[in-house]
Amino acid sequence: MELLVEPIMELVKCLGRSTCTCLDYHLNFDEAMSDLGKEWRVLNRRKEAIYSIVRNEVLWGKEVKHEVQGWLERVEEINNEVQAIQDKIRRVKWYSRDCLGKLVCKKIEVVKKIHEQGCFPDGLMGDRPPTHGIIMSNDNLVGEDSVEEKIWGYLVGNEVRKIGVCGIGGVGKTTIMKHINDELVREAKFDKVIWVTISYPLDVIKLQDNIAHAIAGDDRQRLLGGEDKGRRAAELKRVMGRVRHVLILDDVWEVFSLIDVGIPEPTIQNGSKIVITSRSIDVCQKMLCEIVKVEPLLFQESLNLFLDKVGHHVLQVPNLEGILKLIVEECGGLPLAIVVIAESMRGEDDVEVWKNALNELQERVKSVTGLDQKMFERLRFSYDRLNNSEIQNCFLYCSLFPEDYSFEREGLIEGWIDEGLIDGLARRKTTYERGHAYLNRLVKNCLLEKTVDWGGINDFKMHDVLRDMAIKSIGLEFGYMVKAGMKLTEVPDEHGWGNDLKKVSLMKNNISKIPLGLCPKCPTLSTLILSNNPNLSEIPKSFFEGMPELKVLDLSETGIEALPNSISNLEKLSSMRLRWCLRLRYIPSLAKLIALKKLDLNNSEIEVVPQGLEKLISLEYLDLRNCYYLKEIPIGMLSNLSNLQYLLLDREWKIKVEKVARLSKLETFEGIFHDIQDYNYFVKSQDFQILTDYHIEVVKRFTALSATRRESTVSINYCDLGEECMVLLDNLQRLKIVQCRNMRSGFNKAALLEKATELSICNFQSCEDMECVIDLDSSSCPVLDKLEELHLQKLPKLSVLVRVEGVATPPHVFSNLKKLHIWNCSGMRKLLPLELLQAFQNLEEIDVYRCEQMEEIIASLDSDASSDKFTFPRLRTLWLANLPQLKSICSAKGVMVCDSIEEIKIWKCREVNRIPVQLPLLDNGQPSPPPRLREIEIDKEWWESVEWDHKNLLQPFLKYWSV
Repeated sequence: MELLVEPIMELVKCLGRSTCTCLDYHLNFDEAMSDLGKEWRVLNRRKEAIYSIVRNEVLWGKEVKHEVQGWLERVEEINNEVQAIQDKIRRVKWYSRDCLGKLVCKKIEVVKKIHEQGCFPDGLMGDRPPTHGIIMSNDNLVGEDSVEEKIWGYLVGNEVRKIGVCGIGGVGKTTIMKHINDELVREAKFDKVIWVTISYPLDVIKLQDNIAHAIAGDDRQRLLGGEDKGRRAAELKRVMGRVRHVLILDDVWEVFSLIDVGIPEPTIQNGSKIVITSRSIDVCQKMLCEIVKVEPLLFQESLNLFLDKVGHHVLQVPNLEGILKLIVEECGGLPLAIVVIAESMRGEDDVEVWKNALNELQERVKSVTGLDQKMFERLRFSYDRLNNSEIQNCFLYCSLFPEDYSFEREGLIEGWIDEGLIDGLARRKTTYERGHAYLNRLVKNCLLEKTVDWGGINDFKMHDVLRDMAIKSIGLEFGYMVKAGMKLTEVPDEHGWGNDLKKVSLMKNNISKIPLGLCPKCPTLSTLILSNNPNLSEIPKSFFEGMPELKVLDLSETGIEALPNSISNLEKLSSMRLRWCLRLRYIPSLAKLIALKKLDLNNSEIEVVPQGLEKLISLEYLDLRNCYYLKEIPIGMLSNLSNLQYLLLDREWKIKVEKVARLSKLETFEGIFHDIQDYNYFVKSQDFQILTDYHIEVVKRFTALSATRRESTVSINYCDLGEECMVLLDNLQRLKIVQCRNMRSGFNKAALLEKATELSICNFQSCEDMECVIDLDSSSCPVLDKLEELHLQKLPKLSVLVRVEGVATPPHVFSNLKKLHIWNCSGMRKLLPLELLQAFQNLEEIDVYRCEQMEEIIASLDSDASSDKFTFPRLRTLWLANLPQLKSICSAKGVMVCDSIEEIKIWKCREVNRIPVQLPLLDNGQPSPPPRLREIEIDKEWWESVEWDHKNLLQPFLKYWSV
């Protein structure tokens, strides 16, 4: 009887609900669970891709942004909830599935929503902001001493609170302020030095973001909150009011209210100052600034600057000095013109060439009126002096982007390739090399300037005066319409599109729609850039009908959901960029686009491969990464694309390796193979003198492709390496092996190293059978002289770095190693054996974490009476953490000589009673802290008992560790 009670009660509950709903959840339960599984897997693939970036970047000193960390935590929470549902399915009775079905349907929507939130176009990682500010200039300042002294006096004095630095474009306002910025940072006279460049037109939200970034780094969104300007202004004012700061606003074009932005009015009480640079005295006066006018250089100052750039040796050329001085006079005392023209003449010793240059320059300047136009013509001279139409067009291409836009090297060269500006080269690698040469030429001629971003990466910028010159003085001749970054809300009407237009840039605006029926008549238009208009969701069919010659179309980072069918008729189209179109689901047939060379769909939401893709016989570049809803690539499609040079794939696509292996022109490749046999087949079938840039992963079971730098990388995951030997490549730079079985050494008998002579970064992780990194015998002598980083993580049986059988360890095995990171390797007792020490002379980082059996970092000699010196001339960081058995860092009386040490962190190493780092001696024989030492982070109680000669000298560097 009791056996019937539970079924009857469940039946009563079910009958008490809506019968239709109950049956619906019952009948569709399996389908709902299948849908939940699919959405859950898609979510976790994105999570794994993001987490891979996070994990790698943390090792490089980056920080996870708070919004990214929050999203990862939400994914973990939903994973636990999905797991709980799966566990419940095993226990629940069949007739109770309606209750669970309702929960499953709700979870599907939650998973979808979290997945949608997992897009971070502004990046995942950030840097800590510097304490006072950033150093901005390396150039020497010429001829502006009096102006700099005047501005400096106002800044350190109490009378003037707001300073306006005025002068015509190119006169040196920004250069002067960069030098002053650097001095303020170095001398730390203010709590914070904030530099913000304000491009035209003024964007209050962007200005608030930039100020907040200078104060709080990538925590700026947390600092400012949402998009409400008033609330953001109030919060910014509150935060800025806490610190005594100098705010430098560079290149201000229009008057604005400090209150509206959230900038507190500088007063004697708060001790803050504001400096504005502007071409307009009127703007500075209306903002109540004390005016400092920057005048053109005097002739002798101009001559000195010109000679610094062109080279003083030109004065030795007979009959040249007089001509040179006349050219300097034509520069008008404007530093920008002087530098650009001097660089364009650098290396030229022929007097006749100098005479011709003088004639051209004089004719240009005399033939125009107006100060700005004269400046443009001086700069136009340098543009003409390039004497190479390809490089000139590469320069003009940069003007299509917003003012103060930062170009990343690879992206800029890609743009030049798309435009056909670097053409006629068979191999992509050769094309890139020529692009690098063109970029270097533009930098050398000061037509582009190299900058350094917050992460220390080199970017490139176009001076705003040079951009104006390119658009107004040169661009008009070539039919340019540039309205990039102008805060447009709609595209120009038909009257704004000229018949002679060749290039149009409407990027980085607020365009939300294109009017229905708009059909610009642009018979010669070749380039249309609409990227970075995130609210643009629809493009009418008529829009492209009047653009028969369109070759480059960029719709990246827009909100479009579908491309109009008129795209199918753009038979001249050679490049279509649709990166980060997160709503894009539909693309019409591409069968007629036989000229298409590039198709970039990275991070789009397409569900099927566009129809006709297999007919694009000219296609050279195909990027299908992060297309999470794309189910598969049809069999045979790839093998038809015989001209592919650049192919990026991911996900668990059913691709036959034989089809990829037939792509004989492939140079850049990113993708996943599902077993070591497929990987080896692919490697052996390719001519690897051609494949030079790749990121290949081998996974026995599914995992998302980790998003590391694509730099000749191979990653082997979850494979059995007992029988099948990996085939490594001649140009392999990064190797990562994760959770592979039957692998007793990282490089078994050195067989894997015979070709990998370029290997620079190696990571072994969670390989349970691995006992050593290198296994040597008398017949092998591996070459690892390019290896710079070695990361060893979760290797429980790892006991030594190098196992030697019958031969001495070759001294060059780790001769160039800079970073040695060992985490969670519980079997290691001694890190660096004495016989290997000579090989570690280039070591810069030692990081040992949670190795429970680690007893010594440098293996001791038998006698404790020894007083050995262990020299590490380049060691910068020594991090030892969670090493409960660590007894000593080196022998009892040994010392480590590492005068280059910058950072020491020792946490939870309670058994260590001595730090053997030797303090350097001054000329008088007295000890002193290492000259580069910045910080010693330790446990406070442990520090009080540890031995270190002259500990009192190190007190200023101490930072006590806390959880």
